[in-house]
Amino acid sequence: MSAIDQPPYLRIVAALKLRMANGELRPGDRLPSIRELAREWNVALATAAKALTVLRHEGLVVVRARSGTVAAATAKTTQPQRRPGPHVSSDRDLTRERVIHTAIEIADREGLSAMSMRGVAAQLGVAAMSPYRFVDSKESLILLMTDAAYGEIPPPPKMAMNWREQLTLSARTLWDLYTRHPWLAHVNALTRPLLLPNLMVHAEIVFDALAPCRLDPATVMHLHVLLYSYVHGIAIHLERKTQEEAATGLSDDAWMDAQATSLANLVASGRYPAFAALIGNLDPGYELRLDELFEFGLKTLLDGFVVMIGDR
Repeated sequence: MSAIDQPPYLRIVAALKLRMANGELRPGDRLPSIRELAREWNVALATAAKALTVLRHEGLVVVRARSGTVAAATAKTTQPQRRPGPHVSSDRDLTRERVIHTAIEIADREGLSAMSMRGVAAQLGVAAMSPYRFVDSKESLILLMTDAAYGEIPPPPKMAMNWREQLTLSARTLWDLYTRHPWLAHVNALTRPLLLPNLMVHAEIVFDALAPCRLDPATVMHLHVLLYSYVHGIAIHLERKTQEEAATGLSDDAWMDAQATSLANLVASGRYPAFAALIGNLDPGYELRLDELFEFGLKTLLDGFVVMIGDR
């Protein structure tokens, strides 16, 4: 069989083998990801995945943490990242605002589960019990952090906008806050809402926008909860993405590479024809980005609101 008659995945395999043979890809070098191969060769994701699977079965590549798929060899060592050291401080300089700000810094950097009163004290360079002069418990500190975070972006000034424009702006403001502080989406429970002043400011914007629509109070509340829970639900994955990368050591592209065999097997099994057809026709450059998904979903959700409220 001539090279031109080979299936696309075998042509990719041959090209990558050649790059390894001529030294362009040396042991430990990262190979293109599934998405990169799909774009480069203009093939489906499943085809690119199958090519990497063949190379993996032949022992020519391996998946390494923090590197993705690499030419078979001992992965290159990486220097551990240094965490910021504690600030030199004293109890005389300590304020409630500094305690809250430092706790937010830790949660932004390491996640809410990593934040502790002792850790805040260490970061501030003060005695372990010093933060308790301003906050009586970790739970109380989390509430103060949450209220402070929601207050970072002031509500937009009331302008001549219709309800849809105001709700769009409100949702985008919340999304900006969640992207600044991914842990924020893990604090508030939908059925037990936090009655925090700065969070209520965001709710007030929605209630005010819907007031001229003359809906019954229960409908207004449902629409508010739907909008908030949509933003909240997508935002939960911001911190999960970071946690998964930290736990596995794999970027999204590297994780996709590690799933190459499973993806190829699912497509080849014939049990999921709709899935196989979708993957086969999916743009090779497709990538699930949370920002894009948020905007797509927000438009779709508000299109549904129009059915009930009307475009007014």
